[in-house]
Amino acid sequence: MNDDPSRKRLGRGLAALIGEIDKPSRPEAPRAADSLVPIAFVVPNPNNPRRNFGDAELADLAQSIREHGIVQPVVVRPSASRRDHYEIIAGERRWRAAQRAGLTDLPVIIRDVDDRVALELAIIENVQRADLNPVEEALGYQRLIDEHSYTQADLAQIIGKSRSHVANTLRLLKLPDVIRDMLVNGTLSAGHARTLVNSDDPAQLAKRIVEDGLSVRQAEALAQLPAEERKTPKPVEKTVKDADTLALEKLLSDATGMLVAINHKNKGGELKISYRSLEQLDELCRRLRH
Repeated sequence: MNDDPSRKRLGRGLAALIGEIDKPSRPEAPRAADSLVPIAFVVPNPNNPRRNFGDAELADLAQSIREHGIVQPVVVRPSASRRDHYEIIAGERRWRAAQRAGLTDLPVIIRDVDDRVALELAIIENVQRADLNPVEEALGYQRLIDEHSYTQADLAQIIGKSRSHVANTLRLLKLPDVIRDMLVNGTLSAGHARTLVNSDDPAQLAKRIVEDGLSVRQAEALAQLPAEERKTPKPVEKTVKDADTLALEKLLSDATGMLVAINHKNKGGELKISYRSLEQLDELCRRLRH
């Protein structure tokens, strides 16, 4: 563990700066902007750890900006290469959505910091906002370790996570690219992926986890089995449903607009309704209340 007092002071300083520049003191009073600058004069940070910006997410945020404006200003620093231009430290998603919304001016908070602090702030701010997928988070941690001599204990203290969380996140970098891609697109969770780190065939295991819808605990048990036992999954008995049950499923599916499954068990049974979105769930709850 690193006991360098200057490192600890730096950690507290960065955490305080993050709190100052990009968190409101209370929900109804967001941080005021230092200035309005032309959006064309703001450029993204090439070292931003966040690489994935979902199109649907940006579209939703752009619509919100059209209706309410930008509630939280974008944090920037003066550009070292272009006069009157600014480089984003935190808030690239807001900047992208503001462009979609057609804004010509952008509210900003200006901080004059060097490359090192800008990188640290960009990584820490994204982690604290949970804006990174597991791979981006792991790469951000590794970059701070490689380029700025952070220890895992330093990172845990600064970002407000446990040391085990930092260690487990870094372990994801041991996985092959095919597994990393599944983490990025959300096919596989970080918890599932961690069970594959020491596997002799992580890609095949990941395929089984997704196809069979295994929980993390089931994935852990599967990963501990010998390779030969993992190759032959236990057969699943399929129940043939009678015509009356199928007709009732269709009736309920048509009435709710959702997929309905009925499974008889002894004297009782199970009714399963699958929804595609929270809006569908809200509509179902509304119908049930009335």
